Formats: sequence, C-alpha cells, structure tokens
Amino acid sequence: MTARRSRPVRRKRVAPATSSKRGVLDVTVVILPEGYVSTAIAPLEVFHSAGVLWQSLRGDEPEPRFRVRVASVDGGEVRGMCGLRLLPELSIEAIEHTDVIVLTASGRNLADQIARGTRLLPWLREWHARGAYIAAICSGAVFLAETGLLDGREATTHWGVAEDFRKRYPKVQWRPEQFVTEDGRLFCSGGVYAAADLSLHLVEKFCGREIALQCAKSLLLSMPRHSQAGYAAVPLSPPHSDPQIREAEAYLQANFPRGVSIDQLARAVSMSPRNLIRRFKAATGRLPGEYVQALRVAAARELLEGGAASVQEICTKIGYEDLAFFRRIFKRHTGVGPAEYRSRYASMSFDSHAG
Repeated sequence: MTARRSRPVRRKRVAPATSSKRGVLDVTVVILPEGYVSTAIAPLEVFHSAGVLWQSLRGDEPEPRFRVRVASVDGGEVRGMCGLRLLPELSIEAIEHTDVIVLTASGRNLADQIARGTRLLPWLREWHARGAYIAAICSGAVFLAETGLLDGREATTHWGVAEDFRKRYPKVQWRPEQFVTEDGRLFCSGGVYAAADLSLHLVEKFCGREIALQCAKSLLLSMPRHSQAGYAAVPLSPPHSDPQIREAEAYLQANFPRGVSIDQLARAVSMSPRNLIRRFKAATGRLPGEYVQALRVAAARELLEGGAASVQEICTKIGYEDLAFFRRIFKRHTGVGPAEYRSRYASMSFDSHAG
C-alpha cells in the first residue's frame, strides 16, 4: 500500500480551538520507520471521514472538518514493519502550519528509532510551544517522552512496553490501564488498534459529540473506550502539577460508581479533607462532588449510546439511586434528558434520514 507523493501545498493558517465546530483543522500524520502501517491509515481515514462519509451516505452535502497530510522525518519513503511502503507528501520541516500532529507507532527497536528521530524531537517541542496538539499512538509515546513534554503529565502506551517506559522515563505518570489519555495538549493511546479510538477522541474534541458519533457509525466503529472498564471519557482537568490531586482524580475515576466520601478520598491520598477540597478545586476547577457527577454523566452517555439497558438500570449502574435526580443532573450536563439523548444518538443508522 502506498500514499502518492505530491508537491507540498501551502495552507491557510487555522488556529487550533476546541470550541470551534465549523473550522477546518490541519492534521499532520508523521509516519515512522519500521512501524505499524495501520496506525497511519486509521487516523487518515477517520479524519478524512469526519463530516464527509456520514453525509455522503445520507445524500447530504459533505462538510470536511480536517485537512490531512502525511509526512516523514526527511520526506522520504518509509517502510513499515510488514514490508509495506508509504510515500509521504513532504518532510516535517516543510510543514508551514499544523493544528494537530499524529505520531504513528514505532518499530520494535525503540533505541534505534529515537536515534533516527533526532530531527523529530526538537520539531515536536517547537510545534507544541506554538500551540499544536500532539497525539502519539501506542509505542509512539516514546518520542513524546523523549522530548520531555510528558514530564509530570499522564500518558499511556502499550502494556508490553509500559514497564520499560516507566524505568526510562520516571517523570511521566504512565497509565497503561487507560486506552486514551489527554494532558496539556498531549494525547496518547494504548495499542496499535487504539489508533481509531484516539482519532475519534480528537474528532469529538474538535468537532463535538454528534460529528464523532456520525463518523464512528459510518465507519462501523465503536466510540472510543478510555479505560478497561469501558466507560466514556473522563473529565480530565486542565494541566496541573499537583501529584496528590492527580492521584485523587485517578481514585475517583476507578471508584465513582460506588460512591466515595470526602473522608475516604482524603485517606486514599493522605490529605486532610479541608486541604483536599481546596487543592482539588484549585487544580481541576471542580469540587470533588462535581467531578464525580461529570464522571457519572460521561459513563451514562456511553451506556445510552451503545446499549439496551433501561434508564433506571443505567442510573443504578453509575451510582445513583434516585432516578429523578439522575435525570436532572444528566440534563444539566447535556442539555437534554436521558431518553431524548438516547433517541438522538443511539438511533443513528445508515438507512435513517431522521435528523
């Protein structure tokens, strides 16, 4: 499989903004030698499909959300692990603007890959400083770790290399139990086929939930799993450097369905309740109770989109006993009640033209 070489194209600058639902963003997929070709193809197809494939299947006017280019470090041909060759459009140094950078999974010999990536590392640091979002797939996280950008931040990678990465990069907060992590405009995914999960996560971030769902359903993909528990995306806080609050967040993410009191949470992270509440609010922008509500609503959204469980069953599963209270909380977060949310999103299908 090859990607045809084309002359570099000058593109209009578009500032990255998570609030934009209509802006077309530039994505650069950087392919790495001896890596997994699927980790390049999946992002290309997901980003190309966003705003296009669902609309085409329904007979609507396509509205592309991303412009995607393929680059290699030197602009030359890249041979994948299984012998497939990819021809990039240009070198990384020819990139004049990008909003999002996607790093494909690297090959088995990580040390050799790092040495080859010498030009890549300062390029990544420069673009991150300029405001770009950078996503690393599977073992491609090694390049982000090598730049130092992940120091003090959460990241994930393939479970098979997680322990080696922990030893090599002890300043990174590795979360191999997570399929997708996001921290400070840096994203990681936990396996080769999590490339689709990570790409859909980015589509949702930049284009909104509905576009991401349309993209997933038109490609016959599931919406991304963010943890082994199968719950929806957790409400990650703004970048902060409080390790005890990061620990508190992780504890809440693991235990929110059964409920956690402030005293329990404080004991789990060796803090006083008063100090915990103050620092949690300062670091995340939410009180612990608000954070748990956001976690539960995120889990409910995924269950409503993908399953046949009743609203009452979902209410109980995510930790609420009072159905009326759950409905109020859900509507406060999403703007609609659980039943309306399910009818709007779970009913999407190829042969339905219902809006």
